[in-house]
Amino acid sequence: MKQFFPTIPQIRYEGPESDNPLAFRHYKADQVIMGKTMAEHLRFAVCYWHTFKGMGADMFGAPTIVREYMKSKNPMKQAENTLRAAFEFFTKLGVNFWCFHDRDIAPEGATLAETNERLDKIVALAEKLQNDTGVRLLWGTTNAFSHPRFMAGAATNPSPAVFAYAAAQVKKAMEITHQLGGQGYVFWGGREGYETLLNTDMKRELDHLARFLHMAVEYKKKLGFQGTLYIEPKPKEPTKHQYDSDAAACYAFLQHYGLVKEFKFNIEANHATLAGHTFHHELAYAIAHGMFGSVDANRGDLLLGWDTDQFPTDLYETTLAMYLILKAGGFTTGGLNFDAHVRRQSIDPEDLFYAHIGAMDAFARGLKNAARLLADGVFERAIAQRYAEWNSELGKQIETGAATFASLEAYTLEHGEPALASGRQELLENVLNQYI
Repeated sequence: MKQFFPTIPQIRYEGPESDNPLAFRHYKADQVIMGKTMAEHLRFAVCYWHTFKGMGADMFGAPTIVREYMKSKNPMKQAENTLRAAFEFFTKLGVNFWCFHDRDIAPEGATLAETNERLDKIVALAEKLQNDTGVRLLWGTTNAFSHPRFMAGAATNPSPAVFAYAAAQVKKAMEITHQLGGQGYVFWGGREGYETLLNTDMKRELDHLARFLHMAVEYKKKLGFQGTLYIEPKPKEPTKHQYDSDAAACYAFLQHYGLVKEFKFNIEANHATLAGHTFHHELAYAIAHGMFGSVDANRGDLLLGWDTDQFPTDLYETTLAMYLILKAGGFTTGGLNFDAHVRRQSIDPEDLFYAHIGAMDAFARGLKNAARLLADGVFERAIAQRYAEWNSELGKQIETGAATFASLEAYTLEHGEPALASGRQELLENVLNQYI
């Protein structure tokens, strides 16, 4: 069988002292932490689109990257080669999961019927490769944003014919995700938003988006798909405003349209910062509302105003993310998918491996740091102390609804000015540094 990464060996754990760039220094798949192995905690997945289809193009320049598996002039042969290269990459890297958009794995045909036939052929090969390697599908999704037909959105398009096309495409994508044993299905509204309200009926578009999602839930049940449905929040780019702008907006939307029980969130770090939040905040909000599901693990460049999708290397972010995820009980059907691509100048095949190794090591260190933080309970104690007064009689009366404005006025007149207490932020930041 032809190899597409012939110079790359199996990536193995060699420990912190290793100087081998093609080895893990911190990610040891079978190391047990808090009762589970690292592999079980982190559930790493490689994304198909950026890793194997990203060729270094940006809005100012043509592709810079050449891959052996992309050289065939036959689009189906190219798709087959790319899939085989991907599974070689998965196995050499040692990840257990992958994920894809429908249009990543098979080229679009002249008609929807031809496109679906092409998908069926590639999915049959993917099914075989999954069985051969043991690599599983974390989730699937559909690309309903790249083709010109979706220039004004998919489920929120002013044309019902485009809405119908998007529904047919999502139907097929859900079917192949189910066929491949996918553990989830993601809805990312790439163009579900607007450029200007001068030509937009916002309420009607939101109603249409909700109707689309209700139809998806209905089809999931008809299909017998047991995976989780995810919404992936994103605030902008390519539209000025997207309806799924952050976790709070998505939660309000799902509440309003009676969909909260049907979805979880797939939180992306770079989308969080584009929304003016931290990755930490978006995870905390999703967890607080019982909506946490999965993670697009990447980072953005805070000096640039678009989705740069860089590989995660910030140990503060990986530590705080894993701290929250561990506290929430860990992943179930979700995982850490590297929705990231190598930089435009990183053109060699080895660079794909360096990027993923660094990201996996960063999350492995985050996991170990988070486990120590939880074991020592430093932040839990600080938070418990800060909110201790809510355990008093006054606090209990407020929280149980027994207090009224009149009773609280009487309390304040009797007790006077409240005592203030320090939040100890600087101390807690110093403590966090000690664990990093």
